[in-house]
Amino acid sequence: MGVLKRILKSDAVRNAACWLGAQYVRLVWATGRWTIDGDSLPRQMWAEDKPFILAFWHGHLLMMPKCWNLAKPMHMLISQHRDGQIIAQVIGHFGLGTAAGSSTRGGSAALRQMLKALKAGEYVGITPDGPRGPRMRATAGIVNIARLSGVPILPCAYSTHRRKQLGSWDRFQVALPFSRGLIRWGAPITVARDADEAALEQARQQVEQAMIALAQGVERDMGHLPTEPAPPGPPPEKRSKTGTTP
Repeated sequence: MGVLKRILKSDAVRNAACWLGAQYVRLVWATGRWTIDGDSLPRQMWAEDKPFILAFWHGHLLMMPKCWNLAKPMHMLISQHRDGQIIAQVIGHFGLGTAAGSSTRGGSAALRQMLKALKAGEYVGITPDGPRGPRMRATAGIVNIARLSGVPILPCAYSTHRRKQLGSWDRFQVALPFSRGLIRWGAPITVARDADEAALEQARQQVEQAMIALAQGVERDMGHLPTEPAPPGPPPEKRSKTGTTP
């Protein structure tokens, strides 16, 4: 991994790797037999130009560009770390934008950018367990954005019958070509604009539990043992104010 990181410091090599990454996603999609469940609400909201927050776990990043209607502008919250910028370049090949920020750098600016996008009728995407985990544990950032913007959170998850699951902190799923695949949308979650601290924590737990159930259900349907969440991290008030992806 150290050698790979040194190689990816080269702009030319990184650009080529990001292009190849995007082509791999296209290959997996083109050769797979995909089913999409529960997409009636996002389709309706796209048709009516109603914004929402796309939420998925960090380990499900690879195929998420294919859950999206690319005619609709979407901004993924991406950290300013080099790894985050690699992901930003990959999803940029699908016409998806980014908001750069993390829990330590640029978080406030990213929050403002995302709220501005939602106010303009655009869409945002967040991995609420990013950028460093704990795996499948939601930060408070996603419910804060939902409260401030007044738009719903729509969870999404995917899995494929043929895959490699990495030993990384997020148990990243690498879908393999020529496989059955399933993308599933969950029920919307709304957060009241006047929600107090207790209500926000209740909403955070609701998001976390719904996303865990959604992700594990998709994995079971594809024939896998469900990925277990990491032990809970620090109390929510100690966590990032804006969930991010690296």
